[in-house]
Amino acid sequence: MTNSTRPRVYLTEAMTETESGVLHTWLGEQLSDATVPATAVAITDQALLDLTRREDDPLLTPVRVVWLPRNPNEPGTVRMREAMSPRDPLHPGRGAQRRLLRTDPTRCRVIEGEPAPLSDLERRLAEDGGGSLPEYIRRQAALALERAERTLLGDQYKVSRFVVDEITDSRRYREGIRRLSAEQNVRLSDVDQHARTSLDELVATQSRRAVALWGRLGRYFSRAYRLDVDTARFDELRELNRQHSLVFLPSHRSYLDPLVLRPALLANDLPLNHVMGGLNINFWPIGPIGKRSGTVFIRRKFGDDEVYKWTLREYMRYLITKRFNLEWYIEGGRGRTGKLRPPRFGILTYLAQAFQSSVASDVYLVPVSLIYDQLYEVSAMAAEAHGEVKQKEGLRWMVGYVRAQGERNGVAHVTIGRPLSLAQALAQESDQRRAIQKTAFEVCHRINEVTPITASSLVLLAFLGIEDRALTVRELELILTPLIEYILIRDLPTAGDVDLTNPQVVRKALQTHLDSGVLRRYAEGDELVYYLGSDQHLVAAFYRNNSIHFLVTRAIAELVIQGAVDDHPDNLVTSGWEDAKRIRDILKFEFFFPDKATFEQQMRDELTIIRPGWENDLDDPDHASKMLEAVLPYLAHRVLQPFLEAYEVVADQLVVMPVSSTFDEKSFMTTCLGIAKQRRLRQQIASSESISSELFGTALALARNRGLVETDVEDGDAAGADAVVVRREEFAAEIRALVGRVRRIRELAHERLATLTVPGVAASAPESDADGPSA
Repeated sequence: MTNSTRPRVYLTEAMTETESGVLHTWLGEQLSDATVPATAVAITDQALLDLTRREDDPLLTPVRVVWLPRNPNEPGTVRMREAMSPRDPLHPGRGAQRRLLRTDPTRCRVIEGEPAPLSDLERRLAEDGGGSLPEYIRRQAALALERAERTLLGDQYKVSRFVVDEITDSRRYREGIRRLSAEQNVRLSDVDQHARTSLDELVATQSRRAVALWGRLGRYFSRAYRLDVDTARFDELRELNRQHSLVFLPSHRSYLDPLVLRPALLANDLPLNHVMGGLNINFWPIGPIGKRSGTVFIRRKFGDDEVYKWTLREYMRYLITKRFNLEWYIEGGRGRTGKLRPPRFGILTYLAQAFQSSVASDVYLVPVSLIYDQLYEVSAMAAEAHGEVKQKEGLRWMVGYVRAQGERNGVAHVTIGRPLSLAQALAQESDQRRAIQKTAFEVCHRINEVTPITASSLVLLAFLGIEDRALTVRELELILTPLIEYILIRDLPTAGDVDLTNPQVVRKALQTHLDSGVLRRYAEGDELVYYLGSDQHLVAAFYRNNSIHFLVTRAIAELVIQGAVDDHPDNLVTSGWEDAKRIRDILKFEFFFPDKATFEQQMRDELTIIRPGWENDLDDPDHASKMLEAVLPYLAHRVLQPFLEAYEVVADQLVVMPVSSTFDEKSFMTTCLGIAKQRRLRQQIASSESISSELFGTALALARNRGLVETDVEDGDAAGADAVVVRREEFAAEIRALVGRVRRIRELAHERLATLTVPGVAASAPESDADGPSA
């Protein structure tokens, strides 16, 4: 029997009186024109049970009345009352329905889900492992209607209402819990209950009402920002999304990140993501609304809970099999320093396992750069880096945070990096663990390569490199002019494609930092000067660090040249390359580097920018000195000095610590903070940004990697302990030598600036165009 000759059954849902009238009229037209028997059946338990007993194998067609929403991105200020409105844009109230039918009937539609013969549904249920046929019909009808709605409305309202049922009704689920029961020696019923409870906790039970509410809340919460979206890669993403799930992996700067990325995706015709988030933000009202609009709340720690781990994998497998898009922050938490943190591998590991056990041909990882010109929570993160306790998220915290968003304006920049095939990435290594780690680092590298340079970050780069000294506008231009020229030579991306050579761009950024209090001005002397506000070094460093990933290799090149000047190597290429690799190894927990061959080529390119043709006179005994003199601008002290001075604090403290198999990290960090504050007061540290638990943490990771923290030396093993002490002292000496180099470069930069700003010299130069070298 073909579908055209089967009796047709229209499956209808519960409706309002208005919707019932609309559907009654529509059904009348369909039934009057039918060439085969056709009836309408309400989706009730008894009606579905009766339907399954029919022997004429009818064609089942679900139908529904929908109300088209207004444009969700219509311009205008969003008020808090509007943001919190519980109205559902697709299901207006009874009065609104009657009014819309009179005033705008085109917004009322009847949609049909894809029809299916009863026998086909019976077969599919059997293939899935069996179960209740009436319930299966109900579920498949709802899913068919959801697909029809997406065709009409777009993917903003892509939802899945029966995730738990679809997972737990499958043969795969039953086989999985039986295996876990045997492996864990736990009763099958207990494993089943644990898995179902975990699924209920994990699954984002989306509703259109919550999706719309979350969208309005997002626009209200992020109302202080104008969105700048680089759309260059969205055509590629839409094409990939036709066949594959996309996994968006943004940099994490703010609590606002998911609210910023969401409208950027919707405006470019991509569906909402399932956002994997921590339980720390699962508080009322954000938690309930977030869960029903796509947020998957994952426990921060689940240790040896194998059932929870399996359940999470199965849920992720379901999502990518159904081609839902995912999103999480590969850093694990907000970056406290303004640059990318080292990646966390946990969720990526579960994704890889879920993908390998699925029928999906591939999944594409999408690196995303999110940065802000100004950000409310930077001050709080700076205080935490200085040792203050992080404020716990909650309703009171949220109210204060939301209110603060109305006090500052700025731009949020969204840039998409090169998508990465998960299948190809995992195939690069036979060792799964190593493959996942390399994949994560590659994602971070691709985020960095598209994170644009902002005028905001350049201004603060200048002030941080000058220590506590105030600057005139003229001095600021003298510092930034060669830096901007360097950016242009390398053709580095800039936020919003702004013209950094335009003085108004820099002056606007200067004013933005004045308005926020990061910078201050003093006008009581004979010339207006600007300086960093009190205790604003870490805040300024956050914005500066948004851009320094592009400058790290150049800074290392300067350190190598300074080392050649200090040590007079026979050959800058041979000795310098080994020196560069040592510095790269020291900074590997702080920055993301390419493979060694690419890094070596980047080093050569930097040396060529500094002094074209530098390889032609390597035999000149003054070659390194001439190279150092040709550096324009000096960047090593602006980029690396805070990190190296923080590392020096950690290295020195390790030297005086007793060698032990145990290590009190909290006490160690407290001691390092105290020592760093003391050194800063004595001007032994150039900037307060070196007083940072974040930087101490990465320094400690490096020391652990070298076996200098916890050791396996047994009590009484004096020789073993002495060997560790010697290695700690060598580590401290290595860091101390690099700090010495970077300070000498800083002195050169200050001397050069001084020669350009002596009375009569600076005044003779034009205000907007400096001739000659700058600092």
